[in-house]
Amino acid sequence: MTIEELSSAPSVTDVEAAPIEAEVTPLAARADVSPKSPAFSDFPIRPEIVSALADVGITHTFAIQELTLPIALAGNDLIGQARTGTGKTLGFGVPLLNRLQLGETKPISGAAPQAIVIAPTRELAVQVSGDLAAAGKTLGARVLSIYGGRAYEPQIDALRKGVDVVVGTPGRLLDLIKQGHLVLSSIQTLVLDEADEMLDLGFLPDIEKIMATIPARRQTLLFSATMPGPIVALARQFLQQPIQIRAEEGNGTPQTEHIDQFAYRAHSMDKVELLARILQARGRGLTMIFTRTKRTAAKVAEGLIERGFAAAAVHGDLGQGAREQALRAFRSGKVDVLVATDVAARGLDVDDVTHVINYQAPEDEMTYVHRIGRTARAGKSGTAVTLVDWDDIPRWKLICDKLALPFHEPVETYSTSEHLFIELDIPREVRGTLPRAERTRAGLGAEEVEDLGGREPRAPKSDRGDGGRSRGGRSGSGSGGASGGGSSRRSGSQRSGGDRSGPPRAESGSASGPSSDGGSSSADGTAARPARKRNRRRTRAGAAGTTGAATESKTSDSPGN
Repeated sequence: MTIEELSSAPSVTDVEAAPIEAEVTPLAARADVSPKSPAFSDFPIRPEIVSALADVGITHTFAIQELTLPIALAGNDLIGQARTGTGKTLGFGVPLLNRLQLGETKPISGAAPQAIVIAPTRELAVQVSGDLAAAGKTLGARVLSIYGGRAYEPQIDALRKGVDVVVGTPGRLLDLIKQGHLVLSSIQTLVLDEADEMLDLGFLPDIEKIMATIPARRQTLLFSATMPGPIVALARQFLQQPIQIRAEEGNGTPQTEHIDQFAYRAHSMDKVELLARILQARGRGLTMIFTRTKRTAAKVAEGLIERGFAAAAVHGDLGQGAREQALRAFRSGKVDVLVATDVAARGLDVDDVTHVINYQAPEDEMTYVHRIGRTARAGKSGTAVTLVDWDDIPRWKLICDKLALPFHEPVETYSTSEHLFIELDIPREVRGTLPRAERTRAGLGAEEVEDLGGREPRAPKSDRGDGGRSRGGRSGSGSGGASGGGSSRRSGSQRSGGDRSGPPRAESGSASGPSSDGGSSSADGTAARPARKRNRRRTRAGAAGTTGAATESKTSDSPGN
């Protein structure tokens, strides 16, 4: 499969198409905005919506909107295939808002929502609700975003006061439905956004439960980049004679011709140095860096901050307040480098991203397309750079085969390689740190953390249960970069030996020690129970057994034992 074929495979008619084939009418269109594209005012849309869109500079339709509006405004069910960034939010948002009954036409159950949008991630839910609120501002539509990671009370209070549109993630929506706070008996329009991503995240059972509580007489709009079998089955079950549309260019290619793509074989010990030079390329604006793991995302962001860059990380181990702080700082320009995992960045739509850097090679070709699609939006150009580790070469070759990319053998590249500076337009005099004169952005600390009442941030898995210390013996203060290979290796060996033979959590915070009366005391100064004598479990002499030996020594010397 080539990159040109990704936008058209698989379609609904390609996957087990017997019962649904006659119900689907595939269409095609250009993904670019054409000068001949119709204006929103050319459609039977409320003047208040057209006016609100004009206030934010939106007057003409994108391809997906041009196809979606006539079908959705007529009340038909619809399946839309389009990647993130093609404008599909307004494609379903405008018909959704246009159908609301407000003012004197409002139904008796005025507090209950009339439309619901289900999204896979918090970030996408926030983005969609913001777009709908902007488009429905003049109309007076009340839009509420509902998602996990924050307190229930504000969301419940908003539902009691009354909302017109609910945008949320499946888990929190289902919780509020079960608790009786969210009633969907008045829903007229249902939207499933990024349905394939919800399938990947395991939300399909929750979605089916939610849809079972919605009246059968409704309009359903389903949007998905691909149409795997379970999504086709979902469409057959819940959509009534849907019309399928597909936003693509005239020759069927996604918008990649505006992206300059590069791939380099990089070494793990030199990656951050190489990255620091790429970030000093001429003309670089907002930049997204993708990693495969949460730990790597945090480590890369810390390393860049130490080198003077305004960077922030977004990954699943952050609390919701910290995630939203990073996203707000990135959108506002307080930071210009966002390091993210694929799931955490899903739904993040920022128009001014100039560079996308794959710090770790993607898992598959679809992930690659989604990553680089963050740049070159709205007709702009962009740059995508992939750093390929030695271990990733086989998988990277498969990606190149499927997308017909000419990077099967990436050039071995170091932070000092001449071709790197030439190809990416990097000034030859730059080094691995950003000069102080160029550190002009406010940074993540300038963006306040909102108290959302959700869970606290979690430490990366590799750092948990280690007395608050990260791997290598560093304190948990958030300093980035390596702390020296020798000390890191020694600290790791001591931890693996000492923690096993001593009492559980003997080194949590500050180590427990003998009290003045010969007993043991905890870190907060309160007396702890005397340690139980261990008769036969003794460790050999050496550093690995010091914790256990000390415990036994205290036990034998304590009075009363």
